Amino acid sequence: MSKNLPLSLAVGDYEIVRPLMDGSVKAEGIDLTILTKMDSATRHWRFLRGREFDAAEVSGSGYLAAHDNGLPFRAIPVFLHRRFRHGFIFINTGKDIKKPGDLIGKRIGVKTLMTTAVLWMRGLLEHEYGVSGASIEWFAESENDVDVKMPADFRLTQLKDNQSVETMLAEGELDAVLHADLIKPFVAGDPRVARLFADSKTEEMAYFKKTGIFPIMHVLGIKQELAEKHPWIAVSLQKAFDEAKTIAMKRLQNPRIVPLAWYRDAWEEQEKLLGADPWEFGLTPANRKNLEALIGYSHEQGLIRKKPTPDELFLNVSQGSKRGVEYRI
Repeated sequence: MSKNLPLSLAVGDYEIVRPLMDGSVKAEGIDLTILTKMDSATRHWRFLRGREFDAAEVSGSGYLAAHDNGLPFRAIPVFLHRRFRHGFIFINTGKDIKKPGDLIGKRIGVKTLMTTAVLWMRGLLEHEYGVSGASIEWFAESENDVDVKMPADFRLTQLKDNQSVETMLAEGELDAVLHADLIKPFVAGDPRVARLFADSKTEEMAYFKKTGIFPIMHVLGIKQELAEKHPWIAVSLQKAFDEAKTIAMKRLQNPRIVPLAWYRDAWEEQEKLLGADPWEFGLTPANRKNLEALIGYSHEQGLIRKKPTPDELFLNVSQGSKRGVEYRI
């Protein structure tokens, strides 16, 4: 009979997690039941609202709000999802929007204000392009993962259940939409919808060269009661995710496993710009800068009241100086 601690873990079905899913990597002292068959928004809601899982990949923005409101969750610095977000700002092509500044005073839809992708895009528009969030009339499709009280003068309309920001954009009821995913009208080639940045990749590369930030979307949350009762699980999980990522990245260097003609060229282009490990975990200097931007945006957008430090947000997974890296007999 196993004496390991049984834990449920909800994460996305990612290559960097696959070694944990197929059992080639195991978290020491833990028997994981891994759940992957849900979209991100559902997983975040079920973890932060329903508290259904012992640990879960969770929205960075949602975790900040949970921490700010004293909800019983902690996290470790495992960042399973990152994405540049310039390419997820969509416009109605009939509204004469040619540049970011043209969004000032417009009607913009979002899935939720607390969606981490939306948090980054609102921050980018304000800090990089001078588009103040206060100048926008916002329309949200769903409730936030964590209830927060927005400033009294914040212009927000909560849409009805039968309303979709994607449809409203195509039909001209909205001028723009900030979304975590490629919206359906855009994917379908609807001429009424386009990206704000036609060459979003070039814009994103310029942003990285300027800031050094490859935006963190998600963190790895843990129920606080478990982290307090079994403090060792933070290090065990951190080590397991590190090992799984190392194995996955080594495997993915082989262009034979991906059916893309110029896959290796894309890999080398990424490495040249973003470095050898753009998906690094832990509170490294680059990740601290990344998280500080996320925290700052969340605070100025009214989603959190206080600005925590990265060290306050994450459990300590250090094993001490010169310890936990090389095993010596």
